[in-house]
Amino acid sequence: MLHDQTAVITGSTSGIGLGLAEAFAGAGCRLVINGIATPEEAEALSHRLRHKHGVEVLYHPADLVDAEQCVSLIRDAERQLGPIDILINNAGIQHVAPVEQFPPDRWDAIIAVNLSAAFHTIRAALPSMQQRSRGCIVNIGSVHGFVASINKVAYVAAKHGIIGLTKVVALENANRGITCNAICPGFVMTPLVQKQIEARAIEAHLSNEEATGQLLREKEPTGRFTAIEDIAAFALFLCSPAASNITGASFPLDGGWTAQ
Repeated sequence: MLHDQTAVITGSTSGIGLGLAEAFAGAGCRLVINGIATPEEAEALSHRLRHKHGVEVLYHPADLVDAEQCVSLIRDAERQLGPIDILINNAGIQHVAPVEQFPPDRWDAIIAVNLSAAFHTIRAALPSMQQRSRGCIVNIGSVHGFVASINKVAYVAAKHGIIGLTKVVALENANRGITCNAICPGFVMTPLVQKQIEARAIEAHLSNEEATGQLLREKEPTGRFTAIEDIAAFALFLCSPAASNITGASFPLDGGWTAQ
């Protein structure tokens, strides 16, 4: 479906990003992956994706806190694999604390990785997309782009910002063959969510299973996690010809969370 296109996916060494990398490699895309990994881990992952799907896969170690490294991720991808057709901004970090106790350095880091990095990669990738009148940008937002939760001030602020960023990029490029949309999952079983479950279990003296059930019952009417595979499949759709007139939209994949 996307054979011979080049995709850059941030935060793609684990969790949702890794699921996206698997899906887009499986669809025939050349990939630039990025995320936290040792050189050995990065090489092993690149090798596995390359040989499993028969596509070119490169790893880029950009630290997305740094604007210049965000730009170098895009420039190096263009230099090594050619023009970027698909950009998926997925990288994210989290810290949980009340506002008055929230460390300023954690605020700065979360805004940098979860919001500013998407701006920097989009800004760098757009000129080539505009020149070719072709491109798909998908930002991985969150249900927290629509609603808030306590103790997540930086994350909620960043994800609200992602939705605004998505809308502006979409409007500015609506007649240029470029789409920009956001996917906004509810709870997904990732390392970030697993940490929340473990913290809840310790605080409330619950088993991990009890804490998981409690967490889901509070937020998601379906009572189950959003699957990484479902997010990846939706991202593939948004980058397909069938979605060519969908832009500026933010889609909740949240088990009914925001319907309440």
